[in-house]
Formats: sequence, structure tokens, C-alpha cells
Amino acid sequence: MNKTLYPLKFTPILKEKIWGGQKLRTLLNKESNLPNSGESWEITDVDDNTSIVSNGALKGKSLKDLLESFGSELIGIHNYRIFKNKFPLLIKFIDAKEALSIQLHPNDKLAAERHNSFGKTEMWYVMQADKDSKLIVGFNQNVDSEKYLKHLEDKTLPEILNFDTVKKGDTYFIEVGRLHAIGAGVMLAEIQQTSDVTYRVYDWDRVDDDGNERELHNDLAIDAIDFNMPDNFRVAYSKTENQLNQMVSCPYFTTSYLEVTTTLKKENNKDSFIIYICVEGSVTITYNEHSENIKKGETILVPAAVEHYEINSKKATLLEVYV
Repeated sequence: MNKTLYPLKFTPILKEKIWGGQKLRTLLNKESNLPNSGESWEITDVDDNTSIVSNGALKGKSLKDLLESFGSELIGIHNYRIFKNKFPLLIKFIDAKEALSIQLHPNDKLAAERHNSFGKTEMWYVMQADKDSKLIVGFNQNVDSEKYLKHLEDKTLPEILNFDTVKKGDTYFIEVGRLHAIGAGVMLAEIQQTSDVTYRVYDWDRVDDDGNERELHNDLAIDAIDFNMPDNFRVAYSKTENQLNQMVSCPYFTTSYLEVTTTLKKENNKDSFIIYICVEGSVTITYNEHSENIKKGETILVPAAVEHYEINSKKATLLEVYV
């Protein structure tokens, strides 16, 4: 057992977005002076956006530093064999005051060839949604490339897309190749592969303060869209208290819903780090002499070397994530 590692908290990295709002500050208590705070990157190892530890003896160390110092003790033997000194997940909170662009992400093969990157399989957990807020996921009819390109050219792409009205707790699995967009009024937690590769195909014809439209990536996107993808994007899951309720299990991550109303003794036998995202209430995580509290809108990483710990709360909801 490694005595040096302990449950780690990180300083969020706030991102200004043309479509962002103020819910990350007002509902999740993020420190931000940005007029349009669209994203809070909670745990990240993307290029020059690497998370910095905010608690304990390792405070001030970057996630890259930790990977170089601790390797498999941080992320697990199997993960370290695959990912080396690259953390495999990116955890975000997203606030869409306005709708995001309609977009998709390439698969691992395309992303590696074109961008020297992983693909971007992801999932969403809706934390708050204004009345009648929607997500766009997939098509509402059978579509081939010819029909898609015709609607794109005519600026009628939304006519063939699937709009879902959402509420708190709704969960979606967004596979690579699937068109999607977060609609206005939705705040959610996003769990994804470590990648920032996005192909934007339609941006509602909006412009920035200088009158410029954002770049679109339609030449790249057409090869990356999966027109035959089944409509399996809505995630059904149970909410039994004080036990893990699996939501998504894919080659890139496994996520479970965990509602805590007592003290849970946890054993990490997964050969992986475990991330907890607090989406409601607050919990205390205790390991040896280390005790850390996380509340709604906060995230903590339990290293692979931390084998036994406790989670305590009178009432809290967590998402548990591992690879």
C-alpha cells in the first residue's frame, strides 16, 4: 500500500464559451469572473489543461506530475500499461445558457490518424434543466449521407434531428459518430475520454462580437458520422440507496449512480482509480488519517493504491467512475 497517495481534489479550470452562462457560479459555487462560463474542467490531462491538486501534501502538483511520480499506483496497473503518463478521462460540468453547436466526435482510429488524439466517447448526466429544455441526440428518421448533406446545405439540419426534453437525472450515452448538442437551459456533468477533438457541423448561424461565425468542420465530419447507429442513447438505471447502480459500462469507463444515506465501507479491487462526482448534497470520504468533504459540483479522485476507504453522508448523490 502506498502511504503517500490519498483522495485527491483538484482546482477546476473554467472555460469561457459563447453559449455559456452563470449556473456554474450560482448553482455549483465555482469561482469565476467570466461573463459566459460554459465549462468547468474538473479533472483533465488535455494538452496544456492539466489539473492541479488543491488538497493535502501533494497540493500544487499537476496530474502530469502525479502520473510521472506514481504511475500505476495512481491509475492502476492495467491502465498504466495502456495509457502510460496520460490520464484516460476528462470530467466536466457544462452550463448551456444557449444551445451548443450540433457536433460529433471521431472514433479512436480517425482521431489518432488526424489529430494524434483519442476519440471522444462520452456520457451526460443532467444536473439541472430549465422548463422545456432539450438535448439533441441522433436522428429522428432514417438518414443517409445524401439526405444529411442536402439538409446541411439548406440549413434545415435540425428538421431531421432528434430533440429530447430533459429533466434532472436524465442520462445519455454519446458514442463516437453520433450527432448531438446540449440545448439552452441545461446544466450537466460530462464524463469522456481524454480528448478535445470536436467536429462542429452547424452553429445556428450565430456570430461572435466581431461578426464572425465559428469554424465548421463538415469536410472532416462526413467521414466520421455513423448513419446506422441504433437509438440506444437513453440510459435507464436504478436508484437503490447505498449501493452502486450501474449506468454505463463501455471500454472507456464504467459509471454508476450512488445515493448515500449512511456510512459505506468501500474496497477498491478494480485495479483502477475511482472518481466521485457529487451531483447532490455533500459527502465525506475518509482514508486513514485523511478526510475530505465534497459537495454538489465537486469531484474527487481516489487513487488505485487507496484500497480501503469510507463514504459518509446523511443524503448525497454521487456518480462513481472508473476505467
